[in-house]
Amino acid sequence: MSSGRKTVTAFLTIICGLLLVILGLCADWPLWAWLVVAAALVTIPGILVKLAGRRPEPLPRALLHEPDLPIPPLERREHPVAQVALPSQEADYDFLFSALVRWHPADTSPDAPLINPGALAIDAVLERARRITEVASPTRSTLVQHELNGALGTMRPDASGQVMAMAENVTLTLSDVDQARLDKLAAVRKDEAVWEHERKYEQNRRAYLGTDVLRDTGSAVVWWLARNDDHVEKTVKDLGLLAQLTSAANNEAVPSQLQHLVPYPLPQPTPYEQNGHHAPAPPQAEIPATAADHFAALLESMGLAEDDPQRALFARQMARTAASYASPEAMEELLARFDAPAPPPDAFDGAPDEAAWEPEAERST
Repeated sequence: MSSGRKTVTAFLTIICGLLLVILGLCADWPLWAWLVVAAALVTIPGILVKLAGRRPEPLPRALLHEPDLPIPPLERREHPVAQVALPSQEADYDFLFSALVRWHPADTSPDAPLINPGALAIDAVLERARRITEVASPTRSTLVQHELNGALGTMRPDASGQVMAMAENVTLTLSDVDQARLDKLAAVRKDEAVWEHERKYEQNRRAYLGTDVLRDTGSAVVWWLARNDDHVEKTVKDLGLLAQLTSAANNEAVPSQLQHLVPYPLPQPTPYEQNGHHAPAPPQAEIPATAADHFAALLESMGLAEDDPQRALFARQMARTAASYASPEAMEELLARFDAPAPPPDAFDGAPDEAAWEPEAERST
């Protein structure tokens, strides 16, 4: 017995002895009772210590002599998938699916065929996800993502029944280009809806004014009377204006009995229009004749036709003569209008010499 057990036994013996002595003195035991108690004090504490010292061994003794067996490597039954295109409700707008696929074999018997459980699990998860996304709108990708997280969060067998598969951390997005297109289409649809409402509102107002308010002068007067809080004087004052407005809205002339009330009468016809004739057009401002115009009239009065070679010769002589008296612009216009390319030498046979047209002052020089 170890020293610890001896200490415990002595302590228990002393405690039990004191308790029994107190009890015997109080009960006035006989002598034989004291002998029995003394024997019990010697044997019972030792028995209790032995019973308390027996503890179950953590490992069987048969295994203590065996060497430690190697721990098998942990098989990771998961595989991430990223950016897998899944169809949506709209053509050409695909979702981009990403998730962590987990699985475990459904059939672990020794006779089970060799399979690729990861591939079967991914195919099963994508098929389950496709059935959800193909009926979903691409504008609700966040909502569909939460739906997929709930639908794919349960282990379910694949089509062959050989693998149980599920998915975690599902994300569903659209490409940046498709998202920009959808945002633009949404903005256009909203603008179109606003424009359509504005157009219908304008049509309703036109229909209300044309077919109800301005149907005739009486309807316009009643409408104007209601809009002015039954102010009869103001309505009577505006009667001519309402008659003219109603007639213009219906492409009709103002009734004769109301023409004297019209504040803006039509212009009276002129004597020409009363006789069925149109008024003469206002005279246009005359453009002053230039020096070239006067020279053209001179040539016509002299009988020089446009195809006459002497016409150009006379124009050059006149330009040289008047160069000292007229402006350069007038001379340039005269030469540009009447001067012609120089004809061949034999074109002027029998024609007067150019010197004959020169003035007397130039000949002398």
